[in-house]
Amino acid sequence: MVTKITEGIKVTVETEYQPEYSSPKQYHYVFTYKIRIENSSDFTIQLKRRKWHVIDADGSKKLVEGEGVVGQQPVIEPGEMHQYVSGCNLKSGVGKMKGTYAMERMIDGKSFEVTIPEFNLIVPFKLN
Repeated sequence: MVTKITEGIKVTVETEYQPEYSSPKQYHYVFTYKIRIENSSDFTIQLKRRKWHVIDADGSKKLVEGEGVVGQQPVIEPGEMHQYVSGCNLKSGVGKMKGTYAMERMIDGKSFEVTIPEFNLIVPFKLN
């Protein structure tokens, strides 16, 4: 689990390898990641966009951008949190992800960026 706080917004990431959806013989490794976004600021915020950098140990890099997260643009009140689960696949079974959320303060429309901490995606048997 990794955590990063930006402007009072705490982002925590937990990852899990999904062997039942993976096919190592075909170089297809599936991971899920659970994200928890906690608003410790004094302002109601809305998550507008996301930007992910996915880096596979085979040398490939992917940039994933879009509106919201898993089809939502959640509004998070001070002291509240939003949680979701998403996933990605790798060819090598080892990689990492990092990124940013574009947020907006609801009171004045001010936009700001929140850092998603870098996290590793490693198939457990690759650690032995």
